Amino acid sequence: AAGSLATRIDDAKPVLMVSSDAGMRNGKPVPYKHLVDEACKLAEFPPAKVLIVDRGLDKGFPKVEGRDVDYAELRARHLDAKVPVVWLESSEPSYILYTSGTTGKPKGVQRDTGGYTVALTASMKHIFTGGAGETMFSTSDIGWVVGHSYIIYGPLLAGMATIMYEGTPLRPDAGIWWQIVEKYKVTVMFSAPTAVRVLKKQDPAFLKKYDLSSLKHLFLAGEPLDETSHQWIMEELGIPVIDNYWQTETGWPMLAICRGVEDSPIKLGSPAFPVYGYDLRIFREDGTECGANEKGIVGIVPPLPPGCLSTVWGQDDRFVSTYFSLFTEPVVYSSSDWGIKDDKGYYTILGRMDDVINVAGHRLGTREIEEAVQTHPAIAEVAVVGVADELKGQMPMAFAVVKNAADVDTPEKRAALEKEVMKKVDESLGAIARPARVHFIGGLPKTRSGKMLRRSIQALAEGRDAGDLTTIDDPSTLEQIKAALKS
Repeated sequence: AAGSLATRIDDAKPVLMVSSDAGMRNGKPVPYKHLVDEACKLAEFPPAKVLIVDRGLDKGFPKVEGRDVDYAELRARHLDAKVPVVWLESSEPSYILYTSGTTGKPKGVQRDTGGYTVALTASMKHIFTGGAGETMFSTSDIGWVVGHSYIIYGPLLAGMATIMYEGTPLRPDAGIWWQIVEKYKVTVMFSAPTAVRVLKKQDPAFLKKYDLSSLKHLFLAGEPLDETSHQWIMEELGIPVIDNYWQTETGWPMLAICRGVEDSPIKLGSPAFPVYGYDLRIFREDGTECGANEKGIVGIVPPLPPGCLSTVWGQDDRFVSTYFSLFTEPVVYSSSDWGIKDDKGYYTILGRMDDVINVAGHRLGTREIEEAVQTHPAIAEVAVVGVADELKGQMPMAFAVVKNAADVDTPEKRAALEKEVMKKVDESLGAIARPARVHFIGGLPKTRSGKMLRRSIQALAEGRDAGDLTTIDDPSTLEQIKAALKS
């Protein structure tokens, strides 16, 4: 949105902005240029030049004389130019990537150059096992951290071809990704748990329609992977599906099975073990280390390995206060994620610290309850949030998407399924974790990168404003939640 873009312009103070006239979403053009123009008006430090890539998607976009530059004309003028390599110190910034913060001021993750190159090159060999001449397909949006690390730099450093795909996994049909795998002989694929849950609702015949024999592994990251979806996609594809855990801040995986080093067994729903370079542990809130099977906060004992953020752009104090103030004796990098390690050393991520529900003194991760709900065969996807309760402090509330709409097309069917789902939670976690309600809706609100907007869901459930929704993929999902709450 223009306002969000303007705040990032003022934080980064760029001399040049690059934009296309429009993008594509579900086969329809999404105009960008008017957002760029509005943002430049709102910004205190607008760029001197805006380079426009005209894709022919927005025929009537306005041009600002003296500021806007046409990419095609510029390219034609400099087609034969010789541009020498510019050598940089390894600590020079390579890029700034904005990630969510708790304040209104943007939080720009600043990445270095040398350490990032080392980390990505090593990860392509040891984690993703991609080789020169092979092809990698990462389905993420280009603007998110996976886009940087594993659409652009990682595969190219490894000598691999890389595929950029603009579109959803369902257009023109649910087989489009697998068609790409067959056509380009993809060996390594990287996607997100949300995409798997979307595909799980489609006809499984799409997974059998194409020749996927080139595909060695599917890697998933971006949010916790539930066991049900993990097992389903692994059985359907017949190849190892490897969960891995990391953040915008780290730039590459913190937890993963390093198949290029040691082929450890896959544990469903677990991103496995700390990757080389990360002294990763689970901590109690008092800073002491947790024992096996004890929930706590995921932290890294410094130094952070190569590739991690070097600071927050222009805000060194915020870098320290955001990531190194929760645990100070000793100093530990806090991921702000809740996790657990079993007695065999496998880690499981339970969700963000603010996704933990406190029910009558019992701390329950939203992911634990979501896992229990998804054991019911009728449920395709679910989000659980904690809703304020006068007696117990908070109560879980579930919003579920069913595989077959006919299962909830009458009030009687909805009530019966709700009882069955609650029973599943009772059996898995006990009555303390039982949702106060299970609402059945057609879709869940997510960002365009597939992350669940749990804070917005929680706000609506508590009768509050849903907050900044500039990154939401389908606004109609919020209307469905409002309607479900009213009914």
